[in-house]
Amino acid sequence: MVHAAIRSLGPVTGGVNTVIQALLDVLTPQGTLTAYLDFEPFFDSEDEPEVPVFDKRIARAALDHGILHEAIRTWPGSVRSDHPDAGVAALGPLAGWIVHPHPFHYGYGPGTPLARILEAGAQVLMLGAPLDTITLLHHAEHLADIPDKRVVRYRRLMPSPGGPRWMEFEEFDTAEPVHASLPENCFERIARDFLAAQPPLPAAAGAGPQAGPVAQAAAYLFPAPELVRFAVRWIEDISLTAPGSALSGSP
Repeated sequence: MVHAAIRSLGPVTGGVNTVIQALLDVLTPQGTLTAYLDFEPFFDSEDEPEVPVFDKRIARAALDHGILHEAIRTWPGSVRSDHPDAGVAALGPLAGWIVHPHPFHYGYGPGTPLARILEAGAQVLMLGAPLDTITLLHHAEHLADIPDKRVVRYRRLMPSPGGPRWMEFEEFDTAEPVHASLPENCFERIARDFLAAQPPLPAAAGAGPQAGPVAQAAAYLFPAPELVRFAVRWIEDISLTAPGSALSGSP
């Protein structure tokens, strides 16, 4: 699963297409490349009467994710999951299994593409992307056994056999840390604490987290299952011992 800030690489002959082809070459035909999409809605809540139906075939990846994610979505052979906001695109032999099905409620939890990415024993490549953008950590937020998680409810105009209809969605908040006790930069802190606990190895070692330059960008490669397990414990430790928590011993 890749997150990238292509500009951080510096000049690349062929641009984003060269980067994707390089990733596919490294993965070989037996590997699968995935990316988180979200989508660019191009509307505000007050525009609801004029909102177009969500169409996953043409819904662009959110602009703040960078050009790579949209390029993966439109790459020949790419398949996209059905969730408008938690959407995942995939290329490779496991692509169909990873993206389908994708439940509309709690789209980052069990039974979703993120869960199957973990089941496949994936790695997460941060290619010049900030460490606070690791989407799989939303899965850790879902799995963490803590009370009073932030929940959001919203609706989207979705296709259906009978024509477009409004559908309700419920999700743990992904715009803010899932619990009030968590720091704003908790994803970055989780990633850095994981690196500190398991210092990155040279790329040739092939195990554990790895770190190093790719062109002009700082890159990190995380073993996804280990990172998520670490993140679940990290979130539970912070949330359940925060002042005011039922388990903290504080009033």
